[in-house]
Amino acid sequence: MRTYEKTHPWLTFSANLDYVPFDLWVMLGECQSKCEHIRDAPILPETAKELFLLYLAKGVAATTAIEGNTLTEKEVFEHIEVGLRLPPSREYQCREIDNIVKACNELLDAIREGSTPHLDVESIKTLNRRILHGLIVADHVTPGQLRTISVGVSGYRGAPAEDCEYLLERLCDWLNGTGFEAPPSMIFVYAIIKAVLAHLYIAWIHPFGDGNGRTARLIEFITLISSGVPATAAHLLSNHYNLTRTRYYGELVQAGQSKGNIIPFLGYAVQGLLDGLREQVEAIQKQQWEVVWRDFVHRSIKSKSGPLKERKQKLVFAISDKNEPMPIREIAELPQLVRVYRNPGSGILKNDIAELVKEGLLVREKGKIRARFEAISGFKNVVAL
Repeated sequence: MRTYEKTHPWLTFSANLDYVPFDLWVMLGECQSKCEHIRDAPILPETAKELFLLYLAKGVAATTAIEGNTLTEKEVFEHIEVGLRLPPSREYQCREIDNIVKACNELLDAIREGSTPHLDVESIKTLNRRILHGLIVADHVTPGQLRTISVGVSGYRGAPAEDCEYLLERLCDWLNGTGFEAPPSMIFVYAIIKAVLAHLYIAWIHPFGDGNGRTARLIEFITLISSGVPATAAHLLSNHYNLTRTRYYGELVQAGQSKGNIIPFLGYAVQGLLDGLREQVEAIQKQQWEVVWRDFVHRSIKSKSGPLKERKQKLVFAISDKNEPMPIREIAELPQLVRVYRNPGSGILKNDIAELVKEGLLVREKGKIRARFEAISGFKNVVAL
């Protein structure tokens, strides 16, 4: 009998999904749907790049912030794009960011080249080594090597050091085995469950002297992107854990004290992932609305190309930026229109508004003007024929 079987008997490398409640399956199904929507959504290249960098910064900032890094998301975003210059006492914080970014990018590059990352003991050690590369660590810590002493966090003790290698082998065999083979219609569902359980088991085993949390969250990221989950979505779990950091630690502690009950932590993680996915879908839909609206405006203005059409387009787009209907006198004062309508009393502005109302691009409401976005609200406008 191995020592862990006495101290950590719940490390059985099994998950009875029969006990997953119905509402959690519903959330998992919606997560799958949202991932598919994000993956397949048509989006402008510049918007796709912006979202990729935004959520990379969020994910990297989150996974390092949980461990004490004080750089903000904005600072991490700036560092990824152009590089931050910090005083010597804080340079290590940029190193922590660089290590995670490099690991994520290498994984994504491998997938683009057609190589699916394989999870085994050596690859987990490599991840830990990359995470801790160039950082100051305690004397008992060797990046990429399993610990030789007992460690714990928040009152929880990791598995016995002498069993860590064996437990990681068992974990990899389990995650790579047939138990996580999903039917085509549930690939993302199984990937999410697998990713969260990998995270939980790494936290339970605690195989390294340092960097266990970052290693667990990076394995989570690898598991998701390897299944086809978009990279923007694969960063959401780390962001969720950071936004709810106190509860995150509480859920991990509770999972350890529960002697193997995976359901509460799984439910907590999936709810956070779903909230993040909904936010991403909303951001993508907003960009799609803007593209469709601009195209609709260009096609709907009856004026021939030239100064008149350009003036009316500027008018519509300036009003479109406002969430509330505007009085005509305030419209002429908008920064985009000051030079266009230099003499608001001349009647040109009122005439342009009148024509755009007839063309279905603007609406009058109680003496105020707003953009007629409902013109492109798709199936909401469909009526029986």
